[in-house]
Amino acid sequence: MTTFLIVIIALALIFDFINGFHDAANSIATIVSTKVLTPFQAVLWAALFNFVAFFIFKDHGVADTVAKTVNSNMVPQSHMMVVIFSGLIAAIAWNLLTWWFGIPSSSSHTLIGGFAGAAIAHGGFSTINAPIILKTASFIFLAPVIGMIMALIISLWFLNSFRKGPIPKLISIIVLVAVSYFLYNTINTSPDFISGITLQEKKEVVTVSTVANKSMSQKMGFKKNDTLLSVNGKTITSSKALNEIWEKTEPGETFSYSVIRKGKEVKQETPYYTTHKYKPLRVMLYGANFKWALLAFIIIVMACFTFFLNTLNANRSNQWFRRLQLISSAAFSIGHGGNDAQKVMGIITAALIAGSIIPDFDHMPFWVPLACYTAIGAGTMSGGWKIVKTMGTKITKVTPFEGVAAETAGAITLFVTEALKIPVSTTHTITGAIMGVGATKRLSAVRWGVTVNLLWAWVLTIPISGLLAAGVYSIVKLFF
Repeated sequence: MTTFLIVIIALALIFDFINGFHDAANSIATIVSTKVLTPFQAVLWAALFNFVAFFIFKDHGVADTVAKTVNSNMVPQSHMMVVIFSGLIAAIAWNLLTWWFGIPSSSSHTLIGGFAGAAIAHGGFSTINAPIILKTASFIFLAPVIGMIMALIISLWFLNSFRKGPIPKLISIIVLVAVSYFLYNTINTSPDFISGITLQEKKEVVTVSTVANKSMSQKMGFKKNDTLLSVNGKTITSSKALNEIWEKTEPGETFSYSVIRKGKEVKQETPYYTTHKYKPLRVMLYGANFKWALLAFIIIVMACFTFFLNTLNANRSNQWFRRLQLISSAAFSIGHGGNDAQKVMGIITAALIAGSIIPDFDHMPFWVPLACYTAIGAGTMSGGWKIVKTMGTKITKVTPFEGVAAETAGAITLFVTEALKIPVSTTHTITGAIMGVGATKRLSAVRWGVTVNLLWAWVLTIPISGLLAAGVYSIVKLFF
């Protein structure tokens, strides 16, 4: 069984590598077609920021969603390994087939379709988590639509900024105010949040609902389902009470706490661990806060750029958009890495649980995300030139101005859906965004025949992957 588990992990990382070169087009198609970077420079740029996502996306919500695609209590552990193996074989086969024909299908959906299809072959539809499958399937249509609408709005904003007068500047001021308001209401400064612990309050009883893997709270000994009794001798009846104590505790200073754990009172002393000595750094560099701050920074840069856009001639504005495209493509690559690497993390973690290596998702080993982000980054560096051609030239002709709009729209969509723990397709998202910028010129600027063909590939990905996985499972189970 250990050998089989190693084979599954190797297959998962191979899929992640294939995902990287299959989806490289998502990150680099526009920046290559606009000739801002050469193909070689572009894949290095995209791969770098695919891996940078490792340091930003720490809650792994998408990975958790993918891991729960199949109801583990409905599939025995011995069979779960075969289900995962079959799903990976089917996903790899479909990815390679669509890559060969230059079709930008979704690696996310083929993975989920394969996982679900093998589970259905094992025990019927009751083995899959229907709400997750339906939510994922719905974003076959929602992701490109959201990307298209966002790109259309950003494109119109930029186009309007070329005009003289107060209205374009007023729009940019409104954008700046809206981003500031969003940051004020989104950035969480609570010590419990930054330490990676989630608390649930009910009738003055505070329970630990989650402890992030490898977080400061886990390092301090807190565990899921602990009921807090006291900290430094003070009774804890709310999360506010805990935060007040931690606000006054210096990093490294020892504090004591007591909890009810599995029906017994447990007392513990521990240093107060933090990621950084200074609170502003702890707040801003915490992954869940940093990703929003990063996205806000990009929008703020663009808003400031629009203030003097109408003073530039066509050549100068094009040069500035080429520079901005480096930022927007980096943001999209971060979103791509943060979303897609997590899907394989979820599969590997499900295999580790099935192999009794770890008890649950919260105990995901550190090497899993590191290996997945490395594999997808390496895959991106190898490129996927057939799909780049489809994405960068066949849907619509893309300029640096439109590249910035499409990539920014795609990045916003990916960051938001990752926060909502929805495993969306980066392929669908950027395709919709490219269609959105094309539609700002005229509807005929978009080659709708190409997009209809792509839509068919998207719709068929989950069922075909599921059928392939079911066939593989029927063969593999004969040997187990």
